[in-house]
Amino acid sequence: MLCFGKKRSARDTDSRKLPPETSSPPPSHNAEKKGRSESVDKFLSSEQKKEEGKLKLLLLGTGESGKSTIFKQFRILYGTRKSDDDLRMYGVVVRSNVITAITKLGELTRELRWEHSLIEESDAADAAVPQDASGMSVKDAYDQIMGHLVDNNATHPLPEFTEEQLANDWVGTHPRAGAKTNSDAIRCLQLVDAIEVLWQSPTIQAVWRQRAAKNINDSHGCFLTDVKRIASPNFIPTEDDILKCRLRTTQVVVERYNIEGVDFEICDVGGQRTERRKWINCFNDVNAVIFVAAGSVL
Repeated sequence: MLCFGKKRSARDTDSRKLPPETSSPPPSHNAEKKGRSESVDKFLSSEQKKEEGKLKLLLLGTGESGKSTIFKQFRILYGTRKSDDDLRMYGVVVRSNVITAITKLGELTRELRWEHSLIEESDAADAAVPQDASGMSVKDAYDQIMGHLVDNNATHPLPEFTEEQLANDWVGTHPRAGAKTNSDAIRCLQLVDAIEVLWQSPTIQAVWRQRAAKNINDSHGCFLTDVKRIASPNFIPTEDDILKCRLRTTQVVVERYNIEGVDFEICDVGGQRTERRKWINCFNDVNAVIFVAAGSVL
């Protein structure tokens, strides 16, 4: 005898196919999402108000007009204190500036045809500058600098600057300064005696007064006067050194300061012709443009 179960109705079949009823999220979950959303809205509103209250200044001018010097003055007055890493980088730049200045002075001496004056000085001083302890004549110093920095035909190699000496030098080298700047900084240490002797020469002082012809930075005379301090293993650049040193700006640099309760955003750009195409990208939302011109060319 066959037994048949109760026939299921279509209603029963359909009910098995239906997914279970989903419950609505608890009120606490909705309140948490709403709180997060309000926090984000409040943050965005706060940032928008800060942005609207900020003053954006753009520094423009030709190369070596002094834009970056003004920029560095803002940093000193309103920025944070320089880290040791920053100071080491500036130390490399200062030493490199010494080499740039003395190289241009040597080239200008040759262009002015005043080399014979250096020979006369050496003869009159009996082959030594009286106040110099190295016993090097002015002409010897000039020949050494020109041979190593200009003509590349020096007969005597520079004294080796060992890894141990570099390790004991507070400034040393710095990757942010670039290979050429680091190389020049080491040359400064190797040629310090020749630079000091040559800078004391009355002929070179006369050449210095013609420095505009070679576009030699006015402030670098202080570096040549203090070359012994700058080449010292314990040299740490001062704020004055940082202001006077010259490092070409090749990118847009932005700094933010709060001055008497007002937020400022200051942009420094390169002044060379090859850098000027970048200026257009900095004009958005600018409140003021400060155009800097060098007083020495006015």
